[in-house]
Amino acid sequence: MSNSLKGMVALVTGGSRGLGAMIAQALAAQGADVAISYVASKQKADAIVDTLKAKGVRALAIQSDQADATAAGPLISKVVEHFGRLDILINNAAIAVQGQTVDDPDLDTANLDRQWQVNVMGAVATTRAAAPVLSDGGRIIFIGSALSTRIPFPGVADYAGTKAAIAGYARGVARDLGGRNITVNVVQPGIMPTDMAADVRDNLPEAVMDMHAIRRIATLEEVSALVCFLAGPHGGYMTGGVIDVAGGVQI
Repeated sequence: MSNSLKGMVALVTGGSRGLGAMIAQALAAQGADVAISYVASKQKADAIVDTLKAKGVRALAIQSDQADATAAGPLISKVVEHFGRLDILINNAAIAVQGQTVDDPDLDTANLDRQWQVNVMGAVATTRAAAPVLSDGGRIIFIGSALSTRIPFPGVADYAGTKAAIAGYARGVARDLGGRNITVNVVQPGIMPTDMAADVRDNLPEAVMDMHAIRRIATLEEVSALVCFLAGPHGGYMTGGVIDVAGGVQI
């Protein structure tokens, strides 16, 4: 285990499964103490905490629904109360509502509206709550999506819009916090082997794969490795970046 993040405290929102769980484990492998947030699955969250502790770091799972913007303050307070500090914020929690075009007469607008609340306003609320207590020289990393700038198939307008909004917000936060040497970046994965992308990844037409210079989907390890680099000591002069891990889709 490397110790490049030893003594640092990280919060990974939505860290009980998928990419969030992989990021939490990768940060712990670098020596960071890690808190994760989850919405409903305490059993999964507790299992991740056990995995993190087995790496020799402190770990904590906190129930917090990012759809509720008022939950952000208590979430950050619990992290600081438990660990004494916060150095790295990974805004990973998100949902994906995909498959319907905007002219569908049965468009599920309630779930689409919730998607905006979770993906944008929830991430904004968490960032606002964390910014005053984040250590100088800290890190904020948003998990975006390559769909924020490239739309290879229909039915993702609102999801793509939420991720495009996050990219713009992150650039502004990078400017706001630059004086404290806090870096703020966006990692934009392509299609990954997660529950969120299951409906899309399992039915990818050849035409979509043809848009990729590297004709496969991303691995969770590849994405989490970039997150760890940005969180670590060698990422201190990268800020305001929006970085794809998407196989060169539509170069």
